[in-house]
Amino acid sequence: MASDRRPASIAPALTLLAVAAALPAHAQETAPPTPASVEQDPCPRVEPIDPRRRSPTVPVLEYRPDPCDPTRLRTPALEEIGELQGLPDRWRIVEAIGLKENLLDPYHGQNRLKGDMPMFGEDWFVALIGISDTVIEPRDFPVPVGGPVTDRAGSLDTFGDGRQQVYSQTFVLETVLYQGDTVFKPPDWEFRFTPAINISHVVVEERGLLKADADASKTRTEAAVGIQAAFVDKHLRNVSSRYDFDSLRIGVQPFTADFRGFLLNDSLFGARLFGIRDDNRIQYNLAWFRRIDKDTNSGLNNLVERGAAALRDDDIFVVNAYLQDWPRLGFTVQGTVLYNRNREGDALLYDDNGILQRPASIGLERPRDYDVSYLGVSGDGPLGGLNLSTSAYVALGDSTRGTFSERKEDIRAGFIAAELSKDFSWVRVRASLAWASGDPDPFDGRGEGFDAIFENPLFAGADTNFWMRQPVPLVAGGRVTLSGRNGLLNSLRSSKEFGQSNFTNPGLRLLGVGADLDLTPTLRVSGNLNHVAFDHTASLQVARAQGGIPRDIGFDASVAVVWRPLAIQNVVARVSASALLPGDGYRALFGDRTSWGVLGNLVLTY
Repeated sequence: MASDRRPASIAPALTLLAVAAALPAHAQETAPPTPASVEQDPCPRVEPIDPRRRSPTVPVLEYRPDPCDPTRLRTPALEEIGELQGLPDRWRIVEAIGLKENLLDPYHGQNRLKGDMPMFGEDWFVALIGISDTVIEPRDFPVPVGGPVTDRAGSLDTFGDGRQQVYSQTFVLETVLYQGDTVFKPPDWEFRFTPAINISHVVVEERGLLKADADASKTRTEAAVGIQAAFVDKHLRNVSSRYDFDSLRIGVQPFTADFRGFLLNDSLFGARLFGIRDDNRIQYNLAWFRRIDKDTNSGLNNLVERGAAALRDDDIFVVNAYLQDWPRLGFTVQGTVLYNRNREGDALLYDDNGILQRPASIGLERPRDYDVSYLGVSGDGPLGGLNLSTSAYVALGDSTRGTFSERKEDIRAGFIAAELSKDFSWVRVRASLAWASGDPDPFDGRGEGFDAIFENPLFAGADTNFWMRQPVPLVAGGRVTLSGRNGLLNSLRSSKEFGQSNFTNPGLRLLGVGADLDLTPTLRVSGNLNHVAFDHTASLQVARAQGGIPRDIGFDASVAVVWRPLAIQNVVARVSASALLPGDGYRALFGDRTSWGVLGNLVLTY
């Protein structure tokens, strides 16, 4: 009797054949290419498998075809492809799909004026950035009467009418030429030139405020040209496969010594060696800078008018390093050693308005030299559910004489600032604290009042804050201010643009709260309330020949609205209002009056 058992040697082969028959067509052996003359159906019909033809030893394999798309392109035959043609470079990919370049429109398609395509050669790019910065600023704070001259009967008093209007228009053109593929690494060469033009118009109610002459006009219109950057940057080498690098930058360049600009935030002439290590976890700077005298009324670098003569005998040497993701992921720690060598003790300097800037019109009014070293540590980033930004400095050094004494002065001063914030969906609340040591004795040969080099801090409301925005004058016809414009410290300087650092000052105490409310993706409202006080008032009492000045400056309240109609930074409109509610110390200096300021600012960027 014949057996229906198949030989064991052929059973596996038959099983494989049965499985192959049960599989869908595209899972079987690939069919040969279809000739180009045969049109392929993009959605061929798949016949179901007859279960009677399936081997009982093979499990059921259910076929579920992908959803059919009749509009999809079929796979071309090899004969249709022909010889593959590559693009000359990846910059022309957008052109290959039909988007043509339009030099007048930088936002749709490629534009070689903003570095989308090489300007010449294979990898030389040009980027042009145009900025228009418009400021309208009415304000009112105590100002002295301009000597014996006045336009109003009965106004010969210590303080006059403090109403002022400031109008300022600045145009900046940032021009960058660089070589190299910058997708994953820095450019091999970078040349940057940034000229700026400023036109300002100021109206005041008292004579002698805008110019040194007591009978000068109460209005002033000035124009200035400055060079805010002019440097060459050479990529020296890569030190890892992930493009950790060393670079050298020489020329006029911006530099910020810490995260918030407490110590130095300026555009200076110098040389800077910088780079990164450990996959960009570590960054470093080794730099020498020389400060530049500014234009009197615009604050721009005065290199066009004065040339090399604008370079001050004021040198800065910096060593700093950043460590990311320490002590926690996302947090960055920075260490800074900065040495400031000033040798301007043998000359007087008057600005374009005829006002003495060096030395300041306070105390002895004698020029001096000084050497100061700043040792600092800063941190910025998230810690748990909170955000922390902080900086602390110790200033150590000496000066050939003090502000009020001919004695040599040893400088021993300190500073700390911290801002703690918490995010709740579209709301960020924050608390701010700052302390700058004040000098308790102006005649003891110790300068214990902390002063920066060129501060411009983003802190506690920044320029929406009245105390930081407005240069409230102290003595000598307003030639010395308590705190400078866009400055936090009560340093009693003529100005931060021209003046020397002064370590015989009353110091600062600030405690504040604030909130940022992102009401929409394009609209933000911010509010700040800061209590401001002097750390010590001994230097104020000597400068004003006035005893019993309390420490309390008062409460600084401000609100700001920022609107970005395109949800990007190309159009930013800002309006802010601030007021100082005087405390006992402010009343002792200026009387019982509320000072205020309004700032309207429109920034357009191409």
